[in-house]
Amino acid sequence: METQFHGDGKSGDKKSEDKKSGWGEPELKYFERRLLDERRRAVAQLQQFGDTHRISQGEADGEVGSWRFHMADEGTDTFEREQSFLLASREGSLLWNIDEGLRRLYRTPRSYGRCSECGNRIGYERLDALPYAITCVSCKKVWEDGRAA
Repeated sequence: METQFHGDGKSGDKKSEDKKSGWGEPELKYFERRLLDERRRAVAQLQQFGDTHRISQGEADGEVGSWRFHMADEGTDTFEREQSFLLASREGSLLWNIDEGLRRLYRTPRSYGRCSECGNRIGYERLDALPYAITCVSCKKVWEDGRAA
């Protein structure tokens, strides 16, 4: 029996569809588009970080010489650079997760969107928000609760 995509993430007309079944072709195509869109956004953000830090610090500050007018200015500049590098690091990590999601989707499409902990299918809403997610909401909550303890 062929399943159909209804646009709401619920596929098939079998009421007792196994939670461990994979996603259908239309859903996989949708998640692929979501992953590629997220990837384009992350790459553009990393490019922006790269462009910002390719210019010399003097050009960025508008300083004429290498002397600062005040030590607080240098502290502010250092803080802003560190914040920028932290954001770039997070974007790099996000890009890695997106690429891993694409690898899972391309290598084993029948298992894409299954929780790495319990094996159940990850909810459509979660995959729509985080198409690179590897755990379902329940397992993620258990992990976060254990981490907080």
